[in-house]
Amino acid sequence: KETEEVFKVKKSSYSKKIVKQLKKEYKEDLEKSKVRSEVNSPTDVEPLLEKTGQIKDTGQEDGTANSEHGEEEMEVESEKEEEKPKGGGAFSSALSSLNVLRPGEIPDAAFIHAARKKRQMARELGDFTPVDSEPGKSRLVREDENDASDDEDDDEKRRIVFTVKEKSQRQKIAEEIGIEGSDDEALVAGEQDEELSRWEQEQIRKGINIPQACIYQPAEVNNLYYQNTYQTLSYGSSYGIPYTYAAYGSSEAKSQKTDNTVPFKTPSNEMTPVTIDLVKKQLKDRLDSMKELHKANRQQYEKHQQSREDSTKAIEILEGSSGGIGEQYKFLQEMRGYVQDLLECFSEKVPLINELESAMHQLYKQRASRLVQRRQDDIKDESSEFSSHSNKALMAPNLESFGRDRVIYQEQVKRRTAEREARRARRRQAREQTGKMADHLEGLSSDDEETSTDITNFNMERDRILKESSKVFEDVLESFYSIDCIKSQFEAWRSKYFASYKDAYIGLCLPKLFNPLIRLQLLTWTPLEGKCRDFETMLWFESLLFYGCEEQEQVKDDADISLLPTIVERVVLPKLTVISENIWDPFSTTQTSRMVAMVQKLVDGYPSVVNAENKNTQMLLKALLLRMRRTLDDDVFMPLYPKNILENKNSGPYLFFQRQFWSSVKLLGNFLQWYGILSNKTLQELSIDGLLNRYILMAFQNSEYGEDSIKKAQSVIACFPKQWFANLKGEKTISQLENFCRYLVHLADTIYRNSIGCSDVEKRNAREHIKQIIKLLASVRALDHAVTVANDHNVKELKILIEGK
Repeated sequence: KETEEVFKVKKSSYSKKIVKQLKKEYKEDLEKSKVRSEVNSPTDVEPLLEKTGQIKDTGQEDGTANSEHGEEEMEVESEKEEEKPKGGGAFSSALSSLNVLRPGEIPDAAFIHAARKKRQMARELGDFTPVDSEPGKSRLVREDENDASDDEDDDEKRRIVFTVKEKSQRQKIAEEIGIEGSDDEALVAGEQDEELSRWEQEQIRKGINIPQACIYQPAEVNNLYYQNTYQTLSYGSSYGIPYTYAAYGSSEAKSQKTDNTVPFKTPSNEMTPVTIDLVKKQLKDRLDSMKELHKANRQQYEKHQQSREDSTKAIEILEGSSGGIGEQYKFLQEMRGYVQDLLECFSEKVPLINELESAMHQLYKQRASRLVQRRQDDIKDESSEFSSHSNKALMAPNLESFGRDRVIYQEQVKRRTAEREARRARRRQAREQTGKMADHLEGLSSDDEETSTDITNFNMERDRILKESSKVFEDVLESFYSIDCIKSQFEAWRSKYFASYKDAYIGLCLPKLFNPLIRLQLLTWTPLEGKCRDFETMLWFESLLFYGCEEQEQVKDDADISLLPTIVERVVLPKLTVISENIWDPFSTTQTSRMVAMVQKLVDGYPSVVNAENKNTQMLLKALLLRMRRTLDDDVFMPLYPKNILENKNSGPYLFFQRQFWSSVKLLGNFLQWYGILSNKTLQELSIDGLLNRYILMAFQNSEYGEDSIKKAQSVIACFPKQWFANLKGEKTISQLENFCRYLVHLADTIYRNSIGCSDVEKRNAREHIKQIIKLLASVRALDHAVTVANDHNVKELKILIEGK
């Protein structure tokens, strides 16, 4: 490569004269070699070496050309020959100076000719040393190696091993120095034959080594290959020069001259013999590898196909699910807006509902308070009227000495007395019409009759409140105040998206949501009235009765199942608490019976709500107890008169005393109606300690001892629950009834003493009365007192009386 570039640069440096001289000398040498049969010494080449010399380029320094000079000076320098201790022969030692070249110097044509001649002569003499065995390789071989390495380093001109060379180096040199084809016909012919033979060989190698030629090899491997190739082949064969410079006498030379070229041989260490089996094996291996690759690609293809199908199915599933999610999102957004509007509506309407409910409660409370106050005033008036020790000044301490306020007070007393007597007369007339006059006792009836004025005012106010309640939602759409519409919205949510419905705790929110609407419907609901409608037959109850009870399987811990019990707890129980505290009158047997029936219904029908652990239930029971205690403290009055005053049964004090006694007995019965709802301890405290021992026993002691007292005692014992005495063990009754049992024993003794000295009829009557007393003591399980009475009065039918209790 360097030689070609240098020749391109220094084309004008060589003159035709020198070239012709070289050709001439070359021909002379050939003639001399023909004549000489044997070459014993290399003296014949000395003149040539003297004539020829190395061309020194004085016009270029450091690898740069000086193109301004027309010709460059050529200097031939002779190098000193180094004597070798072990030479390859006489001819080799004589021309050893030809092997020495300075680095970077380019051999001229004469040097090349001499080197070739030297090698030819050494080969003929049998004194030839291979190129690769010489310790110091020739400059030409090194330059060839450098050329090969440079070729391999050049990425643009990298070549495959078996390729056709465009032109030999000798041809390029000849073209550079201007040798025409006509000047050296033999050279051109030899080169053409050599090129043709080399092309054929290379085409054969190409066909065999196509796969190997396509494989990329590093630059170092190519360089080694080219070096080995050049070292194995002879110098002349690498350049395609025929061996016509050898001696004409040798047969080898003649055969070489006839063939004109040496065929290119594949190095034994680089190539293996190519056979059909080898080609078949390579093709089979290649086919197997392609099959394996095809199989792998097929598996990968099937894998991708399966992945594609799975992805398509996933997309379809996601598209379907996303559609449902979109609808759910849309529905939930609509529900969110609906609930927000509903809450905004309730935030404005609930205060109005609370005001209407308070107004209605206040109306009923005023009526109940008016009736209670009237009863208390009547008791005060009668007590002051029939009291022998009363003083009008004491009854009216704020009266002035002039008597003006006393006159007003007396007028009010007269008015109340007239109204009271008128009410009693109307009730007496009603009993006569129904035939209940004989069984009636004064004081058992409830004086709850109202005047027409009070009734009219009450109804007017009640109608006004109802009218206002009907206007609460007149400016609101039906879907925001109708229980059915609101229920349908949440039922749709529950049926479509139960998971989100449950996560939103709608089952816990619905009772509070329906609370205002239900309270508006219960505005006039009062279970104390006879015409009051049962809340289980109202529209809101029927509408919510089957909410959350679809045909599908019920979910565990579903809050919708307890919707109605929760509404009863949060709506009905608070309303009953208000009624018990402000409206219920314990003196009224009718109201008490209705109230007890309502609470008992809640206890039986809603046991999960109406129990001792529920706060609303506890508040209701506390309200009942407070109302009974207040009645016991404020409304019960038992007058005390001398027995001589009570002897006249038609007198006012006697009637007043009897009325107060029976009203107390009625109150005792009303208290004991709460048995099973209130605890026994509470009931015994209220009824026995608070009422019987405190008031009724005082009336027994002031009454006459006889048949009337026994009837009263029977009425008192009839109020007691039988369950109190069913489970008693022993012969004693409950401790609170000890005073009452002693009174009965004393009553038996008194009857017996009063019968002494009387007729037999009276004695038999007295004995019958004693037997009745024993029977009463046995009914309250006071067996010890019954045995005592029987022993004291020789009553032998004790066992019969006890068993027939």
